[in-house]
Amino acid sequence: MKMSAREFLDWEAKSITLLAMSGAGKTTLANKLPKDKWFHYSGDYRIGTKYLDEPILDNIKRRAMAVPFLRELLISDSIYIRNNVTVENLTPVSSFLGKIGDSQMGGLTLKEFKRRQKLHLEAEIAAMKDVPDFIHKAEDIYGYKHFINDAGGSVCELDCPEILETLAEHTLILYIEIPPDLEQTIIRRAKAEPKPLYYREAFLDEKLAQFMSQHHYENPDLIPPDQFVSWVFPELFASRLPRYEAIARRYGYTVSANDSAQVKNENDFIHLVAKAIAQQTESRANQCL
Repeated sequence: MKMSAREFLDWEAKSITLLAMSGAGKTTLANKLPKDKWFHYSGDYRIGTKYLDEPILDNIKRRAMAVPFLRELLISDSIYIRNNVTVENLTPVSSFLGKIGDSQMGGLTLKEFKRRQKLHLEAEIAAMKDVPDFIHKAEDIYGYKHFINDAGGSVCELDCPEILETLAEHTLILYIEIPPDLEQTIIRRAKAEPKPLYYREAFLDEKLAQFMSQHHYENPDLIPPDQFVSWVFPELFASRLPRYEAIARRYGYTVSANDSAQVKNENDFIHLVAKAIAQQTESRANQCL
């Protein structure tokens, strides 16, 4: 959604989508907005509680059935298992995604990993398609005027123009750009604590082949799972940046992660967005001269 800074300030029912790499401070920024005035929508939370709820539970039950004590209790309906996904705790989602590699080290076969990646892709697309309905429900049911969509870090990987058009039609898209000094901090952190991630299949195939060649693995089932995730993250980071930038140029606006980190409250946030709109509108106008 494109508008002038004045139109944004006068916009009575603001709806904003935050886009950024994991670690850029997206969720931290969203949490600066008062929850009694802004409806907070988390794409990852929607994925975990709606679209991947059953696959996540099936995965947990499969593991539990391998333990004789738990197997007996599950079969006799003496216990039940449920997810406890929260906006602050998305561990069930990431544990379902898993990592490629040696099963003895908790890894998944390439076939199973790709199956789960496909399910996540479909779930993320569905969660973003839900945004217009939730904007309506937020006001109609709960009385919220303002809406913030904390989109997942892999939205730029979906290769689904329809989703971007939908988000741009119903929300103002704000991309939080990571400055070079923070890039290295995020990469170091990700390599030190490798976490499951979503990859486009073409990217995964290319990078997995490179990794196996460089490290002399003939079978992905022999790879230590954390080793590949640590190795591939800088490659993933570099591949996502131009995708985010392209989305922001076409559909939205960009703010620096350094500037967003200075936001303390709602007024600061509104000023940050209005300033970004004004600056980028002027810059685009000058480019057209």
